[in-house]
Amino acid sequence: MGSDFEITVVENNISNANYFIDLAIKEISRIESLISSWDKNSQTSLVNINAGIKPVQVDKELFDLISRSIRISDLTQGAFDISYASMDKLWYFDKEMKKLPSSQQIAQSVSKVGFQNIVLDEKERTVFLKQKGMKIGFGAIGKGYAADKAKDILIENNVRSGIINASGDLTAWGQKPSGEDWMVAIVNPLNKTKVFSWLPIKNSSIVTSGNYEKFINIDGKFYSHIIDPRTGYPSEGILSVTIISEKAELADALATSVFVLGTDIGIDMINQLKNVDCIIINSDNKIIKSNNIQINEI
Repeated sequence: MGSDFEITVVENNISNANYFIDLAIKEISRIESLISSWDKNSQTSLVNINAGIKPVQVDKELFDLISRSIRISDLTQGAFDISYASMDKLWYFDKEMKKLPSSQQIAQSVSKVGFQNIVLDEKERTVFLKQKGMKIGFGAIGKGYAADKAKDILIENNVRSGIINASGDLTAWGQKPSGEDWMVAIVNPLNKTKVFSWLPIKNSSIVTSGNYEKFINIDGKFYSHIIDPRTGYPSEGILSVTIISEKAELADALATSVFVLGTDIGIDMINQLKNVDCIIINSDNKIIKSNNIQINEI
């Protein structure tokens, strides 16, 4: 998935710990082979290859993941959309990009994006992309899903405590050997050596998305690498979004969504969801929190 996974298990025996870690790695690899759009033989690639041609029957696991993704698209008014993979790449967040794409280029880039054109047939368990050239991809939800599945495998094998960290998509269960809760840092986006706050997590997931590592500056204006799939333009006004929820899959998708929706709409949406919390650091480096979260700033 192009990401580093760190796996921590609490276990008295080193040999057993290594065995459990191997189980988690195998599960992550299995998920990758299912959802990867780089593997031409994956079911996801078969769906993409047959866009505008015919429906493709897929495993129930992939069908359900796509179905949940569409529900999140509905919830977020399209701010989250797995058909973003159809987008033409116009933005290159490196030193080589010196000017903005034209408005015509940007409009064209998103012409095949639209979750409404993903057709699911539950009875036949098929997926059909209506337009030729459409593609789906799981870059904004796949890491979280893989982390959840790896955790599930370990819990099924009676691993009492641990953490799966998929490059910032983190899910934890149980407690440290000391009996204390696991702690996760909320860093200052403008200075990653400084921590705003520490959050205890227990049997929950936390995902942070930030634009402080990938961005460009053109004519004195900063442009985030997180693109609105509805417009083709970079999101504005937010430096980082942290989502806390039971599942890393949901936290992964919502972190990107809030970035795109912006502070006011994003926080309002989160406040209407059960067992989901949010911390936003805006472009003024100020903290905005959802209603049910309490943090002590350092």
